Amino acid sequence: MSGPQQNTLEGKIALVAGATRGAGRGIAVELGAAGATVYVTGRSTRGKRSEYDRPETIEDTADLVTAAGGRGIAVPTDHLVPSEVEALVARIADEQGRLDVLVNDIWGGETLFEWDSTVWEHDLDKGLRLLRLAVETHAITSHHALPLLLRNPGGLVVEMTDGTAEYNRDTYRVSFFYDLAKSSVLRMAFALGHELGPRGATAVALTPGWLRSEMMLENFGVTEENWRDALERVPHFGISETPFYVGRAVAALAADPDVARWNGDSLSSGQLAQVYGFTDRDGSRPDAWRYMVEVQDVGKTADATGYR
Repeated sequence: MSGPQQNTLEGKIALVAGATRGAGRGIAVELGAAGATVYVTGRSTRGKRSEYDRPETIEDTADLVTAAGGRGIAVPTDHLVPSEVEALVARIADEQGRLDVLVNDIWGGETLFEWDSTVWEHDLDKGLRLLRLAVETHAITSHHALPLLLRNPGGLVVEMTDGTAEYNRDTYRVSFFYDLAKSSVLRMAFALGHELGPRGATAVALTPGWLRSEMMLENFGVTEENWRDALERVPHFGISETPFYVGRAVAALAADPDVARWNGDSLSSGQLAQVYGFTDRDGSRPDAWRYMVEVQDVGKTADATGYR
């Protein structure tokens, strides 16, 4: 099992926006495992749940970051409210004087998108809310956080999405609103790369593969310990990965002195595992997007052999 090297990010300050659960939690924990101080934000706290009404909280994520070897700091933040984001960044500036890594992982759309609904059939309020949560939040956070990140050279911005630029270019993703949200985030990374590159920082878009998030496992009626029990009903789930896999991808990028080579690019956890040599927690290297194209989308029988 290969994860981030201890203390490779010691002294580095990260903000994982949208770290309550799923990929955001996995990223925060792996940055902590590499020694970083990680501010974790979200709307679900031990005192108040978001509309998701789920048990995961940002305080729990912060505790996991600290247990992994870093320092986790939970700050309740609604990233749709500019004043809250401005206050968050001001706090980081006051307490740390710098920001080295910004991960824009705010999403919040699982209960809003409708599979295979056309734009005229989809609930309009839900669709517009999804776009606000998935796109507007990222713009607000970048607006307020990037001046602090640019105080020191070598900063990294990671825009989290679903799907690579190549895959999403050729594939209709779920619905009009979902497709637009995920493609918009890919384009954000491209645009930020043009704005940050000449100023000494790097921006990338990053996607996990089929993520075994808390919600995904619950939806399939399994846990991380027995997730393979779902394969009989969902055979292609065999290519899935833990949230810590994409977390290790972010930690590897943050520790790479030559990270600028990726500026503006669309990347995936499976792709970066091949470059940096990290694995998922079970020692495997799932390459979900290659599997999607070569196996799932062409109708072949599910078989992850050679893809993990």
